[in-house]
Amino acid sequence: MSIELKEKRGGALLEVRASGKLTMADYTLFIPELESLIRRHGKIDLLFEMTDFHGWEPRAMWEDAKFDLRHFSDIGRLAVVGERHWEQMITQLARPFTKATIRYFDHAEAGEARAWLGAEEDQMPG
Repeated sequence: MSIELKEKRGGALLEVRASGKLTMADYTLFIPELESLIRRHGKIDLLFEMTDFHGWEPRAMWEDAKFDLRHFSDIGRLAVVGERHWEQMITQLARPFTKATIRYFDHAEAGEARAWLGAEEDQMPG
């Protein structure tokens, strides 16, 4: 798994690029960064971009669920950028677990996702 994190808007927006399968080790990097930003800003926006994404290992999925419960109200907007129909379906299934306004974007619409979040125009290297 590969995970890349990039703060924008002074840390009030976190861009996450994920590929492969999310593991527990990925969450040991990802969760503390998110929680640090939430402590600093109260509420943050999140762009989650999936490229050649293969889902979660069971422990990682459990860690994700625990994070969602702890931070139910801490994400303002969540833009999910993907390339497969099942990724769009997961976005719909996530709605009951957060107060965030969630939108799914296809990879061709990544710029629109960033604009919706109010991100700067530069994109993650890639």
